[in-house]
Formats: sequence, C-alpha cells, structure tokens
Amino acid sequence: MEINGARVLVAGATGVLGGALTAELVRHGARPVLAGRDRARLARAAEVCQGAPTVLFDAYAPDSCARAVACAADALCGLDAVVTAFGTVAFGGAAVVGDEVAEHVMAVNVLAPAAFFRAALATMEPGSMIVAFTGVVAERPQAGMADYSASKAALSAWLGAVRREARTAGIRVLEVRPGHLDTGFADRAVVGTAPPLPAGGDPRDVVGAVVEAMAADAELLRTAPDGTPVVERRAR
Repeated sequence: MEINGARVLVAGATGVLGGALTAELVRHGARPVLAGRDRARLARAAEVCQGAPTVLFDAYAPDSCARAVACAADALCGLDAVVTAFGTVAFGGAAVVGDEVAEHVMAVNVLAPAAFFRAALATMEPGSMIVAFTGVVAERPQAGMADYSASKAALSAWLGAVRREARTAGIRVLEVRPGHLDTGFADRAVVGTAPPLPAGGDPRDVVGAVVEAMAADAELLRTAPDGTPVVERRAR
C-alpha cells in the first residue's frame, strides 16, 4: 500500500492510540477520516489534522459503525484502509464479572470492529486493507481479565478467517497484537481494578511500526519479548 495519499478511516481517532496513529498517518501523507463518539473531541482532533473529515459512531451500536464507513467513503470518494483502534476492558475474576459487563466487552471489542470491517469489505477495492488492534492477551490470556482476553482472542480468530476470505478479493487484513502500552487504558476499565502490570510501551513506537506494516502489506504486527515491534508478512 502507498501510504502517501491513502484514504484511511481511523475509528477511535480521539483516543491515545488512535490519535497517535492518525498523526503518524498524516505525517506520511495519508488522508484520514476521524471517527469517534464525542463530537467535541473529534472537532479538536480534526483541527490537529488540518481539518480532516469526522464521523460519529457508537461502538455499542453496530449500525452506526457501518454508517461511519459509508460516510467516510463518501467524504473521500472511497477508502483504501479502515483501522479500528478502540476498545474497553474489564478486570476481575470470571466468577465476579457480571454477564452484562461481559456482554458489553464482547460488543465493543468484537462486534463493533466486525461491523466496521463488514461494511468496508463490501465497498473496498483490491489493494486496500483493514487493520485491527487486538493485543498480546489474544494469544496469552491473563487471569483477572478473562472476558477481555476472550474478546481479543475472538477478534483475532475472526480476522484470521476473514483474511483467508479477503485474499481472493485482493484485500489485506493486518492484525496488530502489541503488548501492554502506556495509554492509560487500564485506568478506564468499565469495572474492576487492573492487576499489577509491567511498564507500558511507548504507543509512538507501535504506531510507527503499524504504518510500516501497512506499507509492506503485512498481516501481523506483534511485540517481541524485549518490546520491539515485529512485522510479519504472513500471519501464522
């Protein structure tokens, strides 16, 4: 993918990670559409991105995710990439995290990204890409984070199946599976308190690697044990 001039929808662009990724894409010449749930924060983010178009969505309403894709495609006369960089987390033992919380985590972390990507796959042309952040818990589930781990593993499995389907259409699927990052995400849990976590990595290092992975048409970006981002052209 040629990043310079690429039309990219970033869902979650008002968050720490999504904002850093958007800035990195703009630095490489991409043309973003910023998607988020807070109109005021979107307006501020758009100012930083030289008046980039914005669109509202609610991760708990899949139809709004599909509408966001349609609006972004209309704004830029098509899309070359759709990125989801949002999510939620819940902490606590599996026996004490309630069913409503578990449902909320699955809806935001799995169903909402899938809604974005279903809409994107229906309109994208060969050479385009979908990009999703999962996390190291997708492959190494953690105690005290059962529902969060399960949601990321479910999204990873969904992406793996869609990757095989999309190859015949010439559409790439990139999964970003970083370790713990210093974004403040763990402090915004829908319920519970985070267990002791290692020092978080710098999001700027990850988003730089994400843009490189997009340009390389890679399928997986993971974090090595020493925290170094590793780009894999083919997912295992």
